[in-house]
Amino acid sequence: MFPMTTWVRRLLIANVAMFFVTGASNQLASLLAFYPPWVMLRPWTLITYMFLHAGVGHLFFNMIGLFFFGPRLENRLGSRGFLWLYFLSGLGGAVFSLLFARDAAVVGASGAVYGVLLGFALYWPRERIYIWGILPVEAWLLASLLVFGSLYAGINPSGASRTAHFAHLGGLAFAFGFLKLWEWRTGAAKREFQRKLKPQSASRGIVGDRMAVARWKGISIDSLHELNREEVRRLLAKAEAEGAASLSRSEREFLDRMAAR
Repeated sequence: MFPMTTWVRRLLIANVAMFFVTGASNQLASLLAFYPPWVMLRPWTLITYMFLHAGVGHLFFNMIGLFFFGPRLENRLGSRGFLWLYFLSGLGGAVFSLLFARDAAVVGASGAVYGVLLGFALYWPRERIYIWGILPVEAWLLASLLVFGSLYAGINPSGASRTAHFAHLGGLAFAFGFLKLWEWRTGAAKREFQRKLKPQSASRGIVGDRMAVARWKGISIDSLHELNREEVRRLLAKAEAEGAASLSRSEREFLDRMAAR
């Protein structure tokens, strides 16, 4: 498991703190909850509803998901990318509730956390997740089950169910769209960078790799977060031992991002 990262920690603290604050004031909880018919009167609830929870169990399972899957994803996307993913996924939950379940008030970080889970499954699809600490399920399969389960429950709702299934689907849909856009944008930036360094011959390719390694060696490792620090050291050692060509696209992109800071 990855060590705790900055924004995952802050989101955990914010959610737990808001649970106790709103638990002491039903009026405040009502003011911050998202109720689709009142969205024009209370537009802030598109965001604030993510920090409210219907009970201890609701809070616990959402925070467990954020705790286990968030840090590795924040390390992959960076703080800004992770926050965009989290809040856009939560916003997607509100939008889908507005479109498909207008009669129900919505609270909880489930849409945002489902977005985090989807991101984890897209980047590490074969990672095994142990449900209840016993049953191993690969991340891609768990994400698929959640999608189809929420879709089925939304189309065939149980009168006793209070779960905002369309909020879950909205979180997944917005997360998928954001991650694909993120990959396209970062890929376009990398292609432009490679175009500028594109060698005219094999010898120029070798020179380009050497220039890249020299630039990466200039990274101020001590100023980085400990997670990034260890990864930079590992990749620099790999580049020196096997050559820059041995690095994958994502690894080179990561080093370029660290060198640009």
